Amino acid sequence: MSLLTPFSRYAPALLGAFLLPLLAVSCREKDRVADWAGDAPVVAAVQVAATSPKVAKTPAEEAPQVRFVCYNVENWLTMDRQVDGKSVKGAPKPLKERQAIARLLAEARPDLLGISEIGAAEDLRDLQRSLEKAGHPMPHFHLNHGVDPTRGLALLSRHPIGETVRRETLSYRSQGREYGMQRGILDATVATPAGDFRFLGVHLKSKRETEDGDQADMRLHEAHLLRREIDAILRDDPQARLVVYGDLNDSRQSPAVRTVHGRGKNPESLMMIALKDSRGHYWTHHWEFQDIYSRIDYVMVSQALRGEVVWDRCAILDGEGVDSASDHRPLLVIFR
Repeated sequence: MSLLTPFSRYAPALLGAFLLPLLAVSCREKDRVADWAGDAPVVAAVQVAATSPKVAKTPAEEAPQVRFVCYNVENWLTMDRQVDGKSVKGAPKPLKERQAIARLLAEARPDLLGISEIGAAEDLRDLQRSLEKAGHPMPHFHLNHGVDPTRGLALLSRHPIGETVRRETLSYRSQGREYGMQRGILDATVATPAGDFRFLGVHLKSKRETEDGDQADMRLHEAHLLRREIDAILRDDPQARLVVYGDLNDSRQSPAVRTVHGRGKNPESLMMIALKDSRGHYWTHHWEFQDIYSRIDYVMVSQALRGEVVWDRCAILDGEGVDSASDHRPLLVIFR
């Protein structure tokens, strides 16, 4: 009898005893991959997560975050409109558009919301009611108007709004005439779990031609008025946590936008947050009449906030319903 006979007789059994535990482990690992892939019930994924080792969060992840959205809501006010092909006087913003804005903002979950093209206080309260109905109440607000009584600026917040500043001297001369800044400058400070932020909101002169002045020159003068206020704030407090935002109605390299941004790497210059949408596009406004897509809405921050921006999570929001809400797209910036 060969010495190998006893081993060969029991080899299959021994091999099976050795392989069965390995196969069982392999099956369990396969099931685990399927759970995480989303093919199995959520309960299974939770069970797997419960048995996985916990990964400690980084200090940045543990720090409180603040979500800020800047948005031109396109005439959320009472005005003469075309409704079903007919001219209607004193009509509100269409309900479908208001609901689309509220849904979009509720999904974005802003802690702070900077609005352009809002009307009177009642229009702002209508926006608040729409947000609350959509499941995202923002109980605090500050409303600001310039010399234009129709379209204003507003800051809505989930946190109480502290000091606000109203300016009465925002005027300039262009081509021999004196003008007031149309929408003024919104100035409000808000204390949040991530610290205090000071917001300067603007909506510069549109590119629509006017009979009594040059629109580009008017916009540049308004940009200089804003820059004057930025310089004064940073001169008094170089570490001010300043957020400058709004519809600047001009391209990035235009004189107006470059004036607001500041020159070079001076302490008073701002950091521009280069936002893009889910497809990598940078446009924030669609001018339907000319079928032009352009980037005219911006968020800039002071040097003190440079390290507080969660850069990889900031975006131009392009979710469902954005096209039916406004001719602009909202900008999301996250601070920590």
